[in-house]
Amino acid sequence: MDADLDTLATAFYVAADDLLKAHPERVPYRPRIGISPMISDAEVMTLAVLQAMLGFTSEARWLRHAKENYRGMFPYLPGQTGYNKRLRRLGECMIWFISALNERADVCCDDVWVVDSTPVECARSKDTVRRSDLAGWAEYGYCASHSRWFWGLRLHLVCTLHGLPVGWALTGAKADERQVFLDILAGTPAMNRLQSDGHRQILKGDKNYYGAEFEDTVDQAGIELLRPARKGEKPRPGSRFFKPLRQIIESINDTLNGQLNLEQHGGRTPAGVTACIIQRLMAMTAAIWHNDQTGQAIRRCLTAYDH
Repeated sequence: MDADLDTLATAFYVAADDLLKAHPERVPYRPRIGISPMISDAEVMTLAVLQAMLGFTSEARWLRHAKENYRGMFPYLPGQTGYNKRLRRLGECMIWFISALNERADVCCDDVWVVDSTPVECARSKDTVRRSDLAGWAEYGYCASHSRWFWGLRLHLVCTLHGLPVGWALTGAKADERQVFLDILAGTPAMNRLQSDGHRQILKGDKNYYGAEFEDTVDQAGIELLRPARKGEKPRPGSRFFKPLRQIIESINDTLNGQLNLEQHGGRTPAGVTACIIQRLMAMTAAIWHNDQTGQAIRRCLTAYDH
């Protein structure tokens, strides 16, 4: 197989169609009696991946582009409202599919994970903040990496060194990163297996992942935490790995922001923002999975798919 967009779309659709047929309990409930959909869930998910890869932040513009260029692959394309509703209903299904696709990649079993959070800006003007449906969830926060304040959410991401998402959460901008990680750890089956099989996993985080109680909990879960020493602390082991591993997680966040337009998600409601973030995580997973299957030297490379 080649590393091009059409081949990726075909391979992704086949994998999605096979897995959804094998696990019908994962797809959204649909009454047996009624109008049958003219486009399958696997096709909608494939459209979502193509949209993210090509950088279309507007669903209406994307569907116009798809009607002109992808009629051969998708005989029927829904309107913008129908596409929007289907994509949001598939949120839980896409979360499960990301994990299922991870397990099919040869690079999924990595002894080192990296964890970090990145801003997901949702508004800038005071008027938009005041009337936004995201008020109460989104909030003002500070991003030290970019030295800026923003109003919105944070994407907390645990992933392998190749960029495959292991666990993630979307929270308010001021959420405690330590507690969010513990919630991800408790709610992610792939991470829960560590304690049962006795495997020790290395986790690289920044200075915010600190505290004796937090580190004890992480250690009991079978994870060895590597982080830089905070001010006043003694030097911590593994310091020679901090800089290169920090560059990796920053590079993964840059892929989400620079190539998959994470902050230009276009979501206006909690369900809409969540679906848009899942869509981008699924697109990055699909690219890494396909690059792995085709033997590409760099797994997390989207250059062949963004045009």
